[in-house]
Formats: sequence, structure tokens, C-alpha cells
Amino acid sequence: MTGENRAVRGLNDALNFAVKALGVDDVPAEFERPKHEGQGDRAANVAMRLAKKLKANPREVAQRIIDGLKSDVIEKAEIAGPGFVNVFLSGKFYADAVSDILRQGESYGGVNLGNNRRVQVEFVSANPTGPLHIGHGRGAAVGDTVARILKFTGWDVQREYYVNDSGLQITNLGKSTQARYFELLGKEIEFPENGYKGAYLYDIAREIIDAEGDKFLNVPLDESLEYFKKYAADKIMAGIRDDLERFRVSFDKFFPEGYLHANNLVNSAMNELKSSGYAYEQDGALWFRTEDTIGDDKDRVLIRANGIPTYYASDIAYHRDKFITRNFERVIDVWGADHHGYIARMKAAVKAMGKNPDDFIVLLIQLVNLLRDGKVVTMSTRAGEFITLSEVLDEAGVDAARFFFLTRRSDSQLDFDLDLAKKEGSENPVYYVQYAHARISGILREYASRGGNIDGLSPDSIPSEIFADKDARELADALSRWPEAVREASEGLAPQVLTGYVLNLAGIFHSFYNTNRIAGENDEGIRDGRINLVRATKIVISTCLGLLGVTAPERM
Repeated sequence: MTGENRAVRGLNDALNFAVKALGVDDVPAEFERPKHEGQGDRAANVAMRLAKKLKANPREVAQRIIDGLKSDVIEKAEIAGPGFVNVFLSGKFYADAVSDILRQGESYGGVNLGNNRRVQVEFVSANPTGPLHIGHGRGAAVGDTVARILKFTGWDVQREYYVNDSGLQITNLGKSTQARYFELLGKEIEFPENGYKGAYLYDIAREIIDAEGDKFLNVPLDESLEYFKKYAADKIMAGIRDDLERFRVSFDKFFPEGYLHANNLVNSAMNELKSSGYAYEQDGALWFRTEDTIGDDKDRVLIRANGIPTYYASDIAYHRDKFITRNFERVIDVWGADHHGYIARMKAAVKAMGKNPDDFIVLLIQLVNLLRDGKVVTMSTRAGEFITLSEVLDEAGVDAARFFFLTRRSDSQLDFDLDLAKKEGSENPVYYVQYAHARISGILREYASRGGNIDGLSPDSIPSEIFADKDARELADALSRWPEAVREASEGLAPQVLTGYVLNLAGIFHSFYNTNRIAGENDEGIRDGRINLVRATKIVISTCLGLLGVTAPERM
């Protein structure tokens, strides 16, 4: 399979051949990495799984499997414990693993899991009522990286931002801006109870004064409100787009909520729910049967008695458009952790559409604690006191922000240490990884300066004897694990797998660098083999950082 490491595949094929030689065709087997040293380079428990089927002692089955293992990448094999098959790999395994990376280049690791199926990733989708804050930044990094990983693993990916450009929040935004406009012109009006208090609204109000003067002072508030709503929302949305572009986050589509209402999609979706029996009318309102469908504590209102749709109704119409109209086979939403209780209701709606609820996936984004001088920075979005994403990027940079946001599971709380993010040293994880890439680039420049021809190196110029060195073996072994890490990250929608992998890889490379002469090695064959090993390392680090949206510098 494209993207896999053929050395690893060949090793597992040898195991399966030995199993089938016992007359068993329906028990697939793979070697795994032992948890403890001294248990070989790989181990398999297939003998214990086959023992009952073959009516034999597990250790006897293990011996028969060992006798049938025919592979030049296995140095020796032995039985351990109740029937584990432990193998020790030859230098050829590691040489073949590195050679395969050099042949595949940047496509290495891109195992095809999606088969070009259509998936939509909707993320950020922050209301245009204020600038993006640090929590939005984490959601942006997660959603964007998930989209990159899915594309790398064979999915047809569309990235979408749902723009809440209508409803009560936008009305409150308009009224808040309107109040600041009047305040700056020396005329007080009542500030909305749930208004937005951030200083950014003063800036927007000043822009309106610069553009329109005091023309709205004598216009009834209700008549001018639409202008303030649109101006403020458009201005904030433009700022959001700028921040996301700077953060290396792009979208294929910005979907406005207003489109649903303008095209009668909410009413159409509600009529379908009524026709299918999932919705009913009572007390002048329209209700979804969430109690019967998902065991909810009560049924949920779709259309209020006053005829105004709830957010639930709009969300159902929006997801109907995703699954039915645009025919996405899989939909992934990135939400704030406070929406956890809403997931089951949306899965009920997906079921009501005739789709598999498992094809609707929600990634929850937990809170981010920003640390400065070792102390948590107090924030309150309600009071308009929060750290914007733009401020974090100004201080820490895009690379550090993205990497730090992706170091833990998205549904676990994250401490973002600003001081650490700015450090240029090995304690800063992103610096540590980028330095490995830059160090390799320096090695390759040195090799070229000594007369070496990198482009002329054959992928097969990797003598097995270089892997007599423990650090060289560990480096090649880590590189052979890259497809496994990609698969795990893609299937689990888990970017933190990649940050963990590349941090470990960088550490192994630094150890190898400290114990092996590379460009300065006198033996030409050994030198070129080690150069190929670091070339393969550079490919994997660069590919991984690219999936994380982090740059891979040539110099630092």
C-alpha cells in the first residue's frame, strides 16, 4: 500500500506466510513493538491465539511459526514466556526501511484510508461579535490539522466556517456598537443588558464616526440598528479572516447562517421532520422527539410559539444541507467543550435525516490557560477582558502557537506557557524539533561543501553495518513507525499523536548526531549511508511539521 513502509510490511508478510503454512488462513497477524527491552525488536502473540484452534501447546505453535519464518530482515527469532514469538531484526531491515522513505519522499506515511470519500471539517465558526481569542486559536489549530491529516490519508476534504450572521447575538452586537457610537458623541443611550463590552467596539464606533459623522444622532435607534449590526459584524469578520490567514488556516467555504433563512431551508427541514414523525406541534410550538430518539430528559423546541426558530432548528437545517444537499459522507464539527450536551441532540437529528449518526463526529475543545511568569492570566469574555489570538501570535509566533495548541488531546485542558513558547532552547518543544531539521540541513550543506553529491546518492547506498550502532537502529526504527503514527492520528482525529511522534523522533536524531560522525566520516560507504539516514529523517520531520502547519527551517 502506498505510504506504508515496505520493510515493515515485508516483515509482517513473512509472519502471515508462516501462519498460513500451519493450515490457518483466517488469522491475520502482525508484529508489535515489545513494551520492555530484552524482548526482541518485535513480538507477536499469534501462537497463543492459534493454540486452541490447532489443539496444540502455544510454545509448540510458536516454534512451528519460527521454523516457517523466512526473511532476510530477521536476524534471529526465539520463544518467550507462554508462547510469544520474539524476533531480532537484521541491519537489512533498517536499511530497507530507510531506502523506502527515500524512494517515496514526501508521500511516505500517506496511507490511503479515505479512498477519496468526501468529508467536511467545520471549525472555528466563531460568532462575528469580537476578535478571535486564545480558545478559538486552539480550535483553529485542531480543525486545520485534522483537515491536513485527512487529506494526507486519502480523504476528499472540505473546510468550512459557519458564520452566525443573524439572530440575537448579532442584534446585541449592533446595539452595543450603537451605544458606543452615541457615547463617543456625548449622548448616552442604554447599553444592552447582554451587550459586548470589549474595547474593540470603541474602535469600530470611531470608524463609523470618521465615515458617517454624527448623522445617526437624529435617526431613530430602530432605523439605524441594521447599519450598526452589519458594519460591526463585517468589520469583525474581516479581522477574523486576517487572523486565520496569519495563523495559516484557510477555508474552502464560509457558510452564512442567513443563507438558511433566505432560502427557506429551516422550514423545509422542519417539514421533513414532521413528515417522518420526528417532530410534532404542541402549544403552538414545534418539538423534536429527543426523549424517544435519544433518551433525552425532555423533548426540545424547534420552532417557538412566536414562530422564531431555535438554534437547534437552524443547526438541523445546516447539517441537513451538509449531509443531504452537499452529500458529504462524513461530517466533523469542532466545538467548544461547553457544547458537550448538544452532541446527542445533533446525532438524533442526523438519524432523523436517514444518515448514520456515527458519520457525524464532534471534536471538543477544552479551555486554554495562558501562563505568563508562571501565573494564569485572568480572562473574562463577558467583560471583554481576554487575550486575543493576534496577541498570542505577536508574542509567541505562529509556529509555537500551533505546536503548543496541538500537544495534548483537544478535550483536555491546556496550559499555554508564553515564556516557554518564546525560548530558543531544547526545553521549548517546537524549537527542539525545528532545530533537528535545521541541524540536518546543515549536515547536508557540509556534505556538499566537502564534494558530496546529494542528488547522486542512491536510495540503496545504506550499508547494513551502520545499524550495528544502537542510535542508528533507533533512528531508523522510529522512521519506520511514521506510517503507524499517521494512521493513528487520522483514525483517531488526534493531532497530538503527531506532536508526540516528532518530539520523540527529534530526540532520537539528536542522540544519533552526538554519537556518530556523519559528513566528516572517512569511510565513504558509511558516510553516504549515514547521510541517507539523516536525509530520510529530514523528510519525515518536514512532512510531520507540514501536517501540523509548522515551518521546517533550513537554518536557525
